Amino acid sequence: MLASEKITLRSRLGFIGLGYLGSRIARRLVAAGFSMIVYDRDCKKAAELAALGVRVARDTENLAREVDVILSNVTDDSAVQAVYLGTGNVLRSAKPGTRIIELSTISPKTSRELHRAARQLELFPLDVAISGSTPSAEAGTLTLFGGGDPDIFESAEAIFAAIAKQWFYMGPGGSGVSMKLVVNTLLGVGMQAVAEAIALGLTLDLPRDLLFDTLAKTSVVAPAHAGKLATAKKGDYTPQFPARLMHKDFGLVLAAAAHAELSLPTTEAASAINSAAAASESEKDFSVVIERMERRVERKRSAAGGR
Repeated sequence: MLASEKITLRSRLGFIGLGYLGSRIARRLVAAGFSMIVYDRDCKKAAELAALGVRVARDTENLAREVDVILSNVTDDSAVQAVYLGTGNVLRSAKPGTRIIELSTISPKTSRELHRAARQLELFPLDVAISGSTPSAEAGTLTLFGGGDPDIFESAEAIFAAIAKQWFYMGPGGSGVSMKLVVNTLLGVGMQAVAEAIALGLTLDLPRDLLFDTLAKTSVVAPAHAGKLATAKKGDYTPQFPARLMHKDFGLVLAAAAHAELSLPTTEAASAINSAAAASESEKDFSVVIERMERRVERKRSAAGGR
């Protein structure tokens, strides 16, 4: 494919990484009519897509050889490096002109390294970071932040339209994931702020259910956090965005800040509390910090009652 050529339903897609978001994004693309080959280290995850008539690749090398566009959504920097530059051998297996749409949340440094390596092999890379949790992925209402060549970004509109409600071009390679770190700083810090507000309200003897319901309707709570209040009220921490992934993203944020010699004291404090949650309840939703703050209040009351 030429850099200016639009991606269409005739384009063959390959998708690597079928986790919480990846599986749902892949399903959206299949439903939109794209022909797709998928791969995941977990054969069971790939089998779920195979039930929809999707081909399952034996490995990432074979997937890369057969498609026009490679999408990937894997866990972290080391996984991206392994897929593209290491044992996965995707870059050297792909045909010149292949588009790469890397959807993982990774460091801007790793993203820029991938861009450079791909361009040297006459491949067309984009970093397209995702904002939104599993319900948004299922509904096709994600928000996307893109980095790379603007013409290549524009050529991928058919893919974006199938999975997202809005997408933004942010600049050269690495800019998409940079914007994601900005957004997730607010997401993580904001969640801790909500948890502390809940703890204060309980300490001031506000009725629990009324506290949760009213706070969710105020203008100071972001939509992403308002939804978490509804599930936390019921004690439901089924993962839409697991605490372990928020922990990973906090690490990326603070590493980027340290590299720039920038102090982020509020983010550091929120990260420490999330880290404790991730250590004991890694597969619960990152909003589990609300439960942890509620427990603090309960322990404090129990201790006061025992005196």
